[in-house]
Amino acid sequence: MLLVATAVLTGCGPSYDEMKKQTRAEQEKLRREDSLALKIGVMPTLDCLPMYVAEDYNMYDSTKADIRLKPFKAQIDCDAALANGKLEGCITDIVRGQYIKSKGVALDYVAATNAYWQIISNRTARIRRLKQLNDKMIAMARYSATALLADYAVDSAKLKQEEVFKIQINDVDLRLQMLLNNEMDAMVLPEPQATRARMYKHPVLLDSRDKDMHFGVIAFRSNDMKDKRRQQQFKVFIDGYNAACDSINKNGMAHYSSTLKKHYKIDDKTIKALPKMKFKHAEAPRQKDIDTADKWLK
Repeated sequence: MLLVATAVLTGCGPSYDEMKKQTRAEQEKLRREDSLALKIGVMPTLDCLPMYVAEDYNMYDSTKADIRLKPFKAQIDCDAALANGKLEGCITDIVRGQYIKSKGVALDYVAATNAYWQIISNRTARIRRLKQLNDKMIAMARYSATALLADYAVDSAKLKQEEVFKIQINDVDLRLQMLLNNEMDAMVLPEPQATRARMYKHPVLLDSRDKDMHFGVIAFRSNDMKDKRRQQQFKVFIDGYNAACDSINKNGMAHYSSTLKKHYKIDDKTIKALPKMKFKHAEAPRQKDIDTADKWLK
C-alpha cells in the first residue's frame, strides 16, 4: 500500500525537465525585474547611510519605483559595474568619477556626500608625522580620492613620491584589517573604518576635512537619466534619500543602530564612538573639488 501511495505521489509531482523549465522561467523573471529596477551601488561607508536607512525604513515609495541597493566592498568594483551599465548609479568620489568620465562614460553628480578620509598610521610603526612616511607603505586605491590624498601627504611632507610605497588595497574592510593586524604602516580610511582604527589608538596624520577637500558624491549614468521611467525612479530615490537625511539628522546615527550593524558589521561600542555627522539633501558638488580632481588626474 505504501509503495502504491509513493508511486501516486511521485507521478503527480513535476518532472525534472519541468522543474528546469520552471527554474529558468523564474530566473528570467527575476532578471527582467532587476533590469527594470533602479540599481544603485553602495559601499560599507557612512556616506551610504541615508540610502540604507531609506531602504530599511521604507522611505522609498515602492508603489512608484523599484529601487535596489547593490552592495560592494571595493570602490573599483562598484565603479566598474556603473561604467559597464550594470548599475544606474553608485556612491563614489569625484576623483573616481572624473576618471570614469575620461574613459568616455557620461556621469551626472546628483549629490555631494559628507564622505571624508583620514590617513592613519600603525601605532606600532611609531609614525606620528607625515614626514615619517619615508620608506613606509601606505594603503590606498588607484585613481581615487585615497590616492590623491596619499600624494598630497607625500608632497606636503616634502618627500619624494618614490620614497613612499603606495600599496593598492581596494577592499575598505580588508584595508582596515591589515592595519589592525600590523601588516601595513599607514592607510587612507573612510568612516566607519577610520573610527575602528582610532579606537585601537592608531594615530591620525591627515584629515581631508582640514584641507577643505570634499570628494564624496553619488553619480548616475547620464544616458540612463534621459529615459522618462528612469526619471520617475530617480525622483523617488531623491525624495527617499532626502527624507532619510532629515531623519538621521533629527534622531542621530545611534537611532539606526540596527541598520549600522546590518550593513557595516559594527558593534555598539563602535557605534557609540562614531563622530557626529550631518547629512545634506542631494545637491551638486563644489566646482573647486572637481577642479582639484582634474588637476591631480592630469
